[in-house]
Amino acid sequence: MKYLFLMLFSLRALFAEQTCNLEEVRGIQTKSSMQKWLDHDFGLRPYRANYLLPFAYSTKVYESGIPTVEYKNAEAEMQISLQLRVMHNVLGFDEEYFVSYTQQSFWQIYAKSSPFRENTYNPEAFVIFPIHDDDKYFRFRSLKFALAHKSNGQPDTEEVVFSTGDVLGNLSRSVNYVYSSLRLQHNSVVLDLTAWIPFPESEDTNDNKDLMDYTGYTSAKMTYFLHDHMFSVMGRGNFTTHKGAVEATYSYPLIHNYFYMKVFSGYTESLIDYNNYITKFSVGFSFSR
Repeated sequence: MKYLFLMLFSLRALFAEQTCNLEEVRGIQTKSSMQKWLDHDFGLRPYRANYLLPFAYSTKVYESGIPTVEYKNAEAEMQISLQLRVMHNVLGFDEEYFVSYTQQSFWQIYAKSSPFRENTYNPEAFVIFPIHDDDKYFRFRSLKFALAHKSNGQPDTEEVVFSTGDVLGNLSRSVNYVYSSLRLQHNSVVLDLTAWIPFPESEDTNDNKDLMDYTGYTSAKMTYFLHDHMFSVMGRGNFTTHKGAVEATYSYPLIHNYFYMKVFSGYTESLIDYNNYITKFSVGFSFSR
């Protein structure tokens, strides 16, 4: 059963979509509604990359924190990321308003009982202001302001003690934050510069007091297109603690999706392991870039 999910995704590329004959449908509005239904067009669009990576190998074995559960350093990784435009040009700057949802899952598919090591939930609300700039080598293209939440949906387990005497520790990870991102472009090179600030929390409600020591407050991501090839490199970190991460991706179009490859090295690959340094190679395919 644990491979059924992967097979269903793979079969997507083998079958055509079902269709209907709209010529016999009466009424322009009715025909338009049916066409949207057939096209699955309800305003939702890809936000970040949507991918399924059946093989992801880490140089370090993951710790489960449960005495009877052992994780492996090979797993599957998935991400679903969608956005919906909700408003446009409210302030007269041709700006666009969006809500989005991203879920990243780390699936220990090669371990006994195939548990999910972690699911990360990341809803956002943001506005993008376009910038018209034709004077510089790297030209400003847009400015983004966002309000976001990120968590793994786990309860506070700080006081959980096993019969063996082992302490589970707190599995809950969450952070509320605001961020701003500036996009620049030169030909087929896109540069995104981002800075974020977490909301202040009390000592009792803060699940990860030193999270920012490992993630930092800024990141830079460069995306480069060469014909059908797409490359990206992202770096983020904390200049005070000298901790952070680097991530590189590559994608190439297949028949109905994309070949997708990712290399990650650093901290906060997942929220549960934010303070563990991990180097990981993942390969599979994506449905969007």
